[in-house]
Amino acid sequence: MSLQEKLFEKLEAKASQMVETRRYLHENPELSFKEENTAKLIEDFYKDKDVKVTSNVGNGYGIIVEINGRGPGRTIGLRADFDALPIQEEADVPFKSKNDGVMHACGHDMHTSYLLTLGEALIELKDEWSGTVKLIHQHAEEVPPGGAKSIVESGILDDLDEVYGIHVFPMLDTGTIGLIEGNAMAGRSNFDLTIQGRGGHGAVPQSTRDALVAGAYFITEAQTIVSRRMNPMDSVVVSVTAFDAPGGYNVIQDKVVLRGTVRYLEEENKVPAYDAMSDIVAGIERSFGVECSLDYVYDYPVTYNHPKETRHVEEILEKSRGTYFNEIVHSKPSSGSEDFSYYLEKAPGTFINVGTKPEGVTEPYPNHHPKFDVNEESLMICAKALGEVVLDRLGSGK
Repeated sequence: MSLQEKLFEKLEAKASQMVETRRYLHENPELSFKEENTAKLIEDFYKDKDVKVTSNVGNGYGIIVEINGRGPGRTIGLRADFDALPIQEEADVPFKSKNDGVMHACGHDMHTSYLLTLGEALIELKDEWSGTVKLIHQHAEEVPPGGAKSIVESGILDDLDEVYGIHVFPMLDTGTIGLIEGNAMAGRSNFDLTIQGRGGHGAVPQSTRDALVAGAYFITEAQTIVSRRMNPMDSVVVSVTAFDAPGGYNVIQDKVVLRGTVRYLEEENKVPAYDAMSDIVAGIERSFGVECSLDYVYDYPVTYNHPKETRHVEEILEKSRGTYFNEIVHSKPSSGSEDFSYYLEKAPGTFINVGTKPEGVTEPYPNHHPKFDVNEESLMICAKALGEVVLDRLGSGK
């Protein structure tokens, strides 16, 4: 029996455990930077196993589990995030969230449960492979500055040769694995804009400096950042997502606050997008006689899947197509963002998409939706796919 067959046999024997863990995590979600109980569950899982566990890595509850094989070889990182979202769950499942207003609406419960199970199987077979596997159980993917950057900066991953991760998407059919070579997910920046005018009576606008009108102008003008300042062959998105301007019928507001996000698939557009917004804000100050404060934060970088490693992953998985999964597709880049990008800046690797469309559903709810749901059969697909990759990369040696 080959090592891959042994790994798959162990994973199949742990299938019910994997589902049970996922459902427990789904019932007990915790928000970013507050994942104390989730972290304890992960730590307890490895407590009596022959591994090195480092807790509280980075700026929160990050956990690195180091598995050493029988001899020297590559060091491979495998990452799964474990934070939830501030969403009230509406999915009709028997293991619905018990924490009011908190939900695993992005599949991080899936990520954690399959990596725990894969990690356990790799530990049980550690005398049959060489090298080191570092399991990266990451906190706070959903909330900037995220957990990945601080974990990388801690130095605990300085010896990585390669790094891999998976994200589940119900918009892809269960049994489908998606790969993207190169720029795969957008970099992002977030902004808050405060416009300070001079309020007054709605009947005498000439005595005011109307911050609300200035804000409305900003919303319109911000769209020209993409249409007139960016290369039309590039992918850039500017979205104003909030406009806080409460008031009565006869009151012109003294101050308004807007916020939003900027996404870009080419990292070189990060600074020009900010420069363009700064120019617009300066023009609004002059045009409307208001004072503007722009708080603009550069956030997660573009997720860049290294071409060589991505192609090699496809070669590995292609050998198993038609067994535990149906097809490999070349997915389109996404304007969503991911702090897995920081790991890919540290070491070559790729971020894999796994389809998890619920059975019998034509139009599934997307990630971050209150009715987000998955097909739990994709747990095994995730574990086997990443297991195949890591065994291949370890087996090749340095």
